[in-house]
Amino acid sequence: MPQFESHFFSSLIFWEVVSFGILLFVLYKFAFPGILSVLEEREKKIKDSLDQAEIHRSTAERKLKEYEAKLEGVSREAEGILLAAKERAQRVMEENEQRLIAEADRIKGDATREIDHERRKAIQEIRTQTTDLALMVAEKVVQRSLTDADHRRLADEALDALSKSSR
Repeated sequence: MPQFESHFFSSLIFWEVVSFGILLFVLYKFAFPGILSVLEEREKKIKDSLDQAEIHRSTAERKLKEYEAKLEGVSREAEGILLAAKERAQRVMEENEQRLIAEADRIKGDATREIDHERRKAIQEIRTQTTDLALMVAEKVVQRSLTDADHRRLADEALDALSKSSR
């Protein structure tokens, strides 16, 4: 095998080193600058993206804190409104209760007055009927017709007697 001969092998290594050096020089002159500029540009884009992400993250954190503070304020305000509504409902209930009590007292007073009025009216009717009945009985007993003056006198006496007995 000729490639393993020491004479041929050393010249092969020399040409391989030379061709590798030329390839490296061509890559260094023409390919690496383009590749390096693309890599630097990409690195810059990645760095800019990371910076933007950090800015967005800090903005998001700041807004989150603002929203949490607003939410807490709104929560306190809602609690205050709820408490005020409960107090108002309690006050309205108490006012309604007082109004209903006053209305019940008024109705009770009206009923008491009406009962008293009807009782007096009934007593007056009973007195009138009692007087008429007493006059009829007296007429039968006396067997004669009484004059109007007699009727009035007997009615007054009967009423006086009735008033004294009911007291």
